Amino acid sequence: MLYYLLYPLHNAFSFFNIFRYITFRAAMATLTAFALSLIFGPAIIRLLRSLKIGEHIRKEESAKLYDLHSNKQDTPTMGGLMILSAVILSTLLWSEFLNKYILLALLSTIWLGITGFIDDYLKQIKKKSKGLTATAKFTSQIILGLVVGLILYLSPQHSTKIDLPFFKDIWWDVGIFYVLFVIIVITSTSNAVNLTDGLDGLAIGTVIMAALSFTILSYISGNIRFASYLLVPYIKGSGELTVFCASIFGAGLGFLWFNCYPASIFMGDVGSLALGGALGIVALLIKKELLLVIVGGIFVLEALSVILQIGSFKLTKKRIFKIAPLHHHFQFLGWPESKVIVRFWIVAGLLALLTLVTLKIR
Repeated sequence: MLYYLLYPLHNAFSFFNIFRYITFRAAMATLTAFALSLIFGPAIIRLLRSLKIGEHIRKEESAKLYDLHSNKQDTPTMGGLMILSAVILSTLLWSEFLNKYILLALLSTIWLGITGFIDDYLKQIKKKSKGLTATAKFTSQIILGLVVGLILYLSPQHSTKIDLPFFKDIWWDVGIFYVLFVIIVITSTSNAVNLTDGLDGLAIGTVIMAALSFTILSYISGNIRFASYLLVPYIKGSGELTVFCASIFGAGLGFLWFNCYPASIFMGDVGSLALGGALGIVALLIKKELLLVIVGGIFVLEALSVILQIGSFKLTKKRIFKIAPLHHHFQFLGWPESKVIVRFWIVAGLLALLTLVTLKIR
């Protein structure tokens, strides 16, 4: 918004030329999103507490897990509303929000946020312990993936080629199957972040590192000189996604202020489903789809632990892990919660660094 309002004034006042630079607007979006989260966070926590919207720890699922997490009972949840509000407002304020990539990223994030909100609403207000059915969640994610996939497939500017990390001039053109690929990416990233959201600050800390990586990758993809030098696809206009990713980074830091151990608020499905999907959308738009496996390695491991656990138990009646997702397995091994969180953050940080290294190892 500020770009459209103030940049045209640069002919009369040279200072306003600064709004032309994506780096400046991304930095300001980070600060704005962080400030919004920090300023309104306490009020949101008080509101959620007054409405009795709090975490419910169910003993019937696991008595040991209940003992480990009983102190989290009634901690306010649905804090994802804080994150999404900060992300949306900061992006609209500092980006060229009429940019097609920004619109697609925002609308997709809002769609998944609404899906998560309905799930949380059913749990917290309607007291339906399971919330939305798995079928309803998947249907929502698949519909979004289908729409986004068709838009990208039919766009003459968007390639259906999938680049392989660490290699140059090696790609796989999947053609019409790119639509199915988009559905898989959006659905898997959205649910993977949701599965990771089980310990104080774990999910948002990992999202922050992934968002920072995609902030850099988006800027490179939208800059013809950097893209040419690093031999990555140049996607005209995609540089504006730098502002969107920077907003996620800033809002995530602001939320972590309250969500760090011991947490004063949880994000709920309204946050985890939306943030996971947002990362997937950005990866698709800047043609870094397979890098999601690296930058989101923690999310991948968490999702795989659940899949393997369920598959093993159904086939052999034996469990691979003491409990799934993976972070709870380490708790059952005797690791303190804070140690699990920080060690997962360390791995996530190293994976984010490795993701950036792939730009030179090609």
